[in-house]
Amino acid sequence: MVTQLEITNQRKENAEQEIRDNRKRVDYKTLEYPIEVIVQKYLEGIDEDKNEIFIPDYQREMAWNEDTQSKFIESIMLDLPIPYIFVADVSESEDSTRLEIIDGTQRIRTLTRFINNELTLGNLEKLTTLNGFTFKDLLPTRQRRFNRTTIKMIQLTEEADEEIRRDLFQRINSGSVELNEMEKRRGGEPGKCLDLIEELSKSQIFRNLCSFTETEINKRDPQEYVLRFFAFLNNYQNYGQFDNKIHKFLNEYLKMENQSDESKINAMRNEFHSMLGFVERYCPNSLHIYRKTKNRYEPTTRIKFESITVGIALALRENPNLVPKTTSFLDSNDFRKLTKSDASSSQNKVTNRIEYVRDHFLVNS
Repeated sequence: MVTQLEITNQRKENAEQEIRDNRKRVDYKTLEYPIEVIVQKYLEGIDEDKNEIFIPDYQREMAWNEDTQSKFIESIMLDLPIPYIFVADVSESEDSTRLEIIDGTQRIRTLTRFINNELTLGNLEKLTTLNGFTFKDLLPTRQRRFNRTTIKMIQLTEEADEEIRRDLFQRINSGSVELNEMEKRRGGEPGKCLDLIEELSKSQIFRNLCSFTETEINKRDPQEYVLRFFAFLNNYQNYGQFDNKIHKFLNEYLKMENQSDESKINAMRNEFHSMLGFVERYCPNSLHIYRKTKNRYEPTTRIKFESITVGIALALRENPNLVPKTTSFLDSNDFRKLTKSDASSSQNKVTNRIEYVRDHFLVNS
């Protein structure tokens, strides 16, 4: 009897066939451009979205901090090897030649900021004398040498469709520390639900209630909070089926809802706005009150956010005209215990904290 661990000739043949069946032939060529040309192609026409080298909508915002950007510039100064930038030819005609950045947005943005004197170098460990320098502080000869430094690109041909480009983006970044789960979803799981999440995450009421910092916005925290709201609202009772692994739970939910029709998407949009309106009217401080410091409110934890918002939405499903007599239970020791930092580890805890909020709003109305 053949065990699962045995590698037979038949399994080898099957594996070879599977590789052949799943391979997608993608033609590419290697390019090499001076830095000043790359920056020029990125900036020229950027305001009209006509720049030759452009960042697609599934890419992340600026994620590198200034120390990381400075070290990248230092690496170029030291003539260290720089990873290839991946781009794809998405030109619609000879008159509209465009290259979509698949991997390399942080590097190109950093180069642009440095050349435009928007980046002050800091915390450099090798070229310590350059700490505090901007591009204009360099000698003119060094500026020219920097601009002439070339960076290599892998350019996929126009045969690489959007599915291939997104798949490549996801695979390149699958081991990246800097790319978080929400950024991967943006690159690998496009669809109607993700578009809705992008839209709702920009709601100023929502952002104000959660007190997101600029850093958190750039890391796409608002988008993850919106996704968590819908995933737990519509599927919290099945959280345990995903081995209590939150990212797997969110990914599968997003994949499913991306197939939703327009009426379902509209219903989700309305329910989110209804929940926000209720929070803004009856408990505007509930989303951040538990992390109040001496001088200001800080953003709520994910656990408290989903507990409060999902609980409210579930209560509104049962009583659309809900008017709470009190919200003091959100400041109770019981609720604090349910939403402490280790409270997300089991199906039972997820259910208890969400239904605690739902039931208390219904009882106190």
